[in-house]
Amino acid sequence: MFVIIGFFQKTINVSWHVLPLLITYPIWGTIQQFLIIGLVTGNLNTLKSRKLNKLDIILITAILFSLVHYPSYWLMIGTFILALFYSYIYLKVKNLYVLGLIHGWLGALFYYTVVGQDPFADVFLKFFN
Repeated sequence: MFVIIGFFQKTINVSWHVLPLLITYPIWGTIQQFLIIGLVTGNLNTLKSRKLNKLDIILITAILFSLVHYPSYWLMIGTFILALFYSYIYLKVKNLYVLGLIHGWLGALFYYTVVGQDPFADVFLKFFN
């Protein structure tokens, strides 16, 4: 799906830079999963004062996860959809490491195909130019 959107938008920007990002970005993905999915979904699920149903928890988490990725609308849409899945899976198995790994890989590919951005160059190569 990423490649199709990127093709029509002419935003595919794949280079060798994606390789180090596929290795390092899952670390940041795991941190994001912990901060949003683990804390928000986990706390809303164990809330004693007001019991929320699973669908409400998943929607609240997905909206919050999407808002964290503002101002990129593509990232907001993509993370909203993925957070629906992530929250559901987290409520079932409570494993943030696998979700972080998937988040990191999908995030890296999303930047290079849909957003048309090179985060590796933005962070590391700016010091060499």
